[in-house]
Amino acid sequence: MTTLQDPGVQTVLDNMETIVASEGGTLNFISLEDQTLSVEYVKGINEECPECVPDHAMVKMMMESSLSIYAPHVTDVDLK
Repeated sequence: MTTLQDPGVQTVLDNMETIVASEGGTLNFISLEDQTLSVEYVKGINEECPECVPDHAMVKMMMESSLSIYAPHVTDVDLK
């Protein structure tokens, strides 16, 4: 994961990376332009608990919620 100059965004990315990695997923920073954070999410696989792996909509929702607290200047998440 890339280290950003924005500590709030970095906190959100670090926390989300921990969450998705626990189910075998990855989160890759793409860019932070204006008020939009672009991130690539590669969904993990958990054969014992497939419903435990967050889908793209869930990851985006969690990121938006966290950003509203830690980096309120970021108003849009582009999750690829």
